[in-house]
Amino acid sequence: MSSSLLNNYLQSKSPSEYKPETLAYLASLEVIGKDNPQIVESILSELKDQRSSLKMIASENYCSLAVQLTLGNLLTDKYAEGYPQHRFYAGCDNIDTIESLAIEKAKKLFGAHHAYVQPHSGADANLVAFWTILTKRFEDKFFDQFDKKTVMDFDDAQWEEYRQAVGNQKLMGLSLDCGGHLTHGFRQNLSAKMFKYCAYGVNPETQLIDYDEVRKIAKREKPLILLGGYSAYPRKINFKIFREIADEVGAVLMVDMAHFAGLVAGKVFTGDFDPVAHAQIVTSTTHKTLRGPRGGIILTDEEFATTVDRGCPMALGGPLSNAMAAKAVAFEEASTDSYKEYAQKVVDNARVLGEALIKEGIKITTNGTDNHLIVADITSFGITGRQGEGALREAGVTLNRNSIPFDPNGAWYTSGLRLGTPALTSRGFGEDEMKTIASVIKKVLSCTAPKTTKSGKPSKATFSYDESIVAAARAEVDEMLSVKPLYPELDF
Repeated sequence: MSSSLLNNYLQSKSPSEYKPETLAYLASLEVIGKDNPQIVESILSELKDQRSSLKMIASENYCSLAVQLTLGNLLTDKYAEGYPQHRFYAGCDNIDTIESLAIEKAKKLFGAHHAYVQPHSGADANLVAFWTILTKRFEDKFFDQFDKKTVMDFDDAQWEEYRQAVGNQKLMGLSLDCGGHLTHGFRQNLSAKMFKYCAYGVNPETQLIDYDEVRKIAKREKPLILLGGYSAYPRKINFKIFREIADEVGAVLMVDMAHFAGLVAGKVFTGDFDPVAHAQIVTSTTHKTLRGPRGGIILTDEEFATTVDRGCPMALGGPLSNAMAAKAVAFEEASTDSYKEYAQKVVDNARVLGEALIKEGIKITTNGTDNHLIVADITSFGITGRQGEGALREAGVTLNRNSIPFDPNGAWYTSGLRLGTPALTSRGFGEDEMKTIASVIKKVLSCTAPKTTKSGKPSKATFSYDESIVAAARAEVDEMLSVKPLYPELDF
């Protein structure tokens, strides 16, 4: 199939009409498809699926074809443990150049003192950051105590004393049910095993972070790390206040900006709301709003710069050199004026979508949004988030179920839906489409009902819906999609 696609494209166009992006994409599929036709079929099926649905998962986006193409080359074959000019393997000169470029571009983009671009994911970035803080804050103390220069010089008794001291430190982050992330102390995540977790939440009435309450908890718990950031909180956070609280209790302010890094890069979040200006260490993914390849990054101040570069062997293995190259490409894209315009449109679209949902009678947490995401409370429809997610998928709307604060249905079934605007904005959708989408969501949720279980109780998972209403909603979605094709460069 891949070969016929390339041949058909070449025969349907004159050489002057050839698009390099299309040629590169089809040529790569042809190479893959010679021995792996099922892989090519899945890639093409995924492209078709994403072209035929509204991607509203807040943590997803569309990276450029330049970013995608940078990932697929011989850089993936090279081991490069260490960091530029300090490698454990020979022959890393070109990797040094690439990683140094990515570092400098990240520093310039975010105004950071130091950047570490090796983490494979946001979870890995957090893991390295956690160990960096633990290492830096305890190594110096024990080096002086034992008159040693490195932990490798500790005898067994000294090592055990050091290990016990590092363990059981406190991490204070936003609770999962109030919008925090799994890596911020959730019990099933390694972070909860590394640290004694203490949480701050949101005000039950406003569903907003109460800074006075955060300060009160921090003074009581005295955590080693005060962690800011979220995966499902629809408002900005004042990091100036967070830093003041951290300083008052002797904590390190760490911020996970994975969800909103693109809004920081695009200068939508500035001043008190720019985490890089206030936190000692900042982690992020490089996809989501930043619109780069899947991966992670850490930005630090001078105190942690040297330690964070030891992410390998501290927590990571060999860096993904092809991913670091793709990150450099994405950082360059994010430094443009057009990207700043994009970042602002992401927030504008989210605001309009939130207002439209409220007009449709759909409750949203905090009664609005300041960022790229919305959490809708669909309790009034008599269905769970899992059921709403499934019904909307039938209508061509792809989003994810999500807990609302103090959710009675828990984290699996949930009572809410999380909606994001980054991918739709990348595709060119604007405020008019946001209003239409809110109408579609209302129609689908209103005609959806839980099925009855064998015991006679309403199911939390299975559901039924009015097929004619969902079909009409699907037609509205298809009309929107036809006007804004995904990756129009790939016109094969």
